[in-house]
Amino acid sequence: MTTIRLATSADLPAINAIYNHYVLHWTSTYQTEPSTPDERSAWFEAHGTQHPVTVAERDGAIVAWGSLSRFHPRAAYSHTVENSVYVRDDCRRQGLGALVLKDLIERAQALKHHVIIAGISADQAASIALHSRHGFVECGRLKEVGYKFDRWLDVVYMQLTLETRV
Repeated sequence: MTTIRLATSADLPAINAIYNHYVLHWTSTYQTEPSTPDERSAWFEAHGTQHPVTVAERDGAIVAWGSLSRFHPRAAYSHTVENSVYVRDDCRRQGLGALVLKDLIERAQALKHHVIIAGISADQAASIALHSRHGFVECGRLKEVGYKFDRWLDVVYMQLTLETRV
């Protein structure tokens, strides 16, 4: 059985290992150098109750994680967040991304966020499809703004507007 829970600092090595795999092998992130433990700790500390980090745990192991991050530092954006979902490479295609994303949407709604933004590399069809299945719609496309693995990459922006009241 898989459970989703709030992450703790003890989860950071597993979160970082999952993320760094994608840094080195995928275009799911445009980061090109692996995150260090100190960088991951600073990232975690920058999240708080309004911007949770979650993990999916199965048999005592972290198999996926997600986060709601600040979309922009200016005050008027305070009800807009950006989501991230990463699944351990050997656990892909088992529905974990959907579980994590569904949980993040529910948390965003409970926290009274109004919009969730997803910035997705246009070549990541599975991530685009996952977000579409959860009600996200494409709202923009930036051409050739990322350069990784010797090629230019487009970013698709998707958003989900939640039924919230401030």
